[in-house]
Amino acid sequence: MKKNHTSTAWLTWGIMLVGANLRLPITMIPPLLPTIKQTLGLPASMAGMLTTIPLLMFALASPLIAKMGNRRGNEWSLLVALVILLAGSLLRIIPSLTALIAGTLLIGFGISGGNVLLPAIIKDQFPHSIGAKTSLSTVTMGLIASLGTGLAGLLNQQFNMQITLAAFSLVGVFGLLVWALAFRTLPKKAARQDVQRKNIAVSRSMLAWWIALFFGLQSFLYYSLLTWLPSLWQAAGFSQIAAGNLATIFQLSGMPATLSIPFIAEKRHGLLYSVWSIMLGFVLGALGILIPGANFGLNVVYALLMGVASGAAFAICIVFFQKKTADAYETASLSGFAQSVGYLFAAIGPVLYGFIQTATGSWHLLLWLTVGLTLLMFVAGLIIDANHRIFPSKANR
Repeated sequence: MKKNHTSTAWLTWGIMLVGANLRLPITMIPPLLPTIKQTLGLPASMAGMLTTIPLLMFALASPLIAKMGNRRGNEWSLLVALVILLAGSLLRIIPSLTALIAGTLLIGFGISGGNVLLPAIIKDQFPHSIGAKTSLSTVTMGLIASLGTGLAGLLNQQFNMQITLAAFSLVGVFGLLVWALAFRTLPKKAARQDVQRKNIAVSRSMLAWWIALFFGLQSFLYYSLLTWLPSLWQAAGFSQIAAGNLATIFQLSGMPATLSIPFIAEKRHGLLYSVWSIMLGFVLGALGILIPGANFGLNVVYALLMGVASGAAFAICIVFFQKKTADAYETASLSGFAQSVGYLFAAIGPVLYGFIQTATGSWHLLLWLTVGLTLLMFVAGLIIDANHRIFPSKANR
């Protein structure tokens, strides 16, 4: 399928702006939680649900979105998902607890569309620059998500919660408009053999299950550490501000890895080296924090190690979706399957870590659990690297 320069340009901008919407609606909420509790009467016990709801929606919606993409086209399905995402963002502006929950549900569904379909679209539309376009989407996602966390509280102080939510919803407006323009410039596809390949049962592939396990473990570790590292560092003797700074370093340091991993994966043994680096980053960082003594400089290093490992682990999952499949149909199906299984597992992570800490009173146990899960993820990564594709024989497809 040939694309003109206009179509290529709009698709590139679309990939970037879709990426910008894939974490921002979630990461902007934590700084607003005190205001949400006070303004809308949100019970403290439900505050964490505003993060958990999108994760559960990712798990539930991902296989449905993959099927919709294979039946109606990935680009069209992503357009529908962006409409739903924007509707959810606008719904949250209404000062009502019901509207907030309903909007969060819609946002979870909409983000799932980008999570599942974007890797497949990149593989299909840019087969010769998969690494570059994947890096563009993941780096934009991380950068805008971090800016959202930093700016949400500031905007809320200067104005109010409704204006803050409205301001951030503009990112969704731009994403939808640009993707709609990109969609209009695409040439019509000749859907000959595509009709025969609408349903791809990736669950029959053992490699697909290993990829789902890897995705679930990296998501579990990211959301669990993001939730509990600030409390862990405070318990180790750091001030609230210092612990917050270390957590910010953990979050931001993953961005260089998300940028570089798609390019490294294209090199010979690139996937293998990446899997080893991810394991070493998580293990050395977690073991370092176990060392007694509240040395801020050393903990900056540990936060960097785990942050880089976390960013690399997410990026390599996107690479797995693309490199371990034969075409965009398999990519969308594998992406939907792995994210459905993975996010369902990840949703229990922060709750489980909190339960273990409360039950045992030990932060060290959580770090040892992190090491154990990392080693399991490492084994899964080695197995994935050793296999070529989820369906190695054309007869299986």
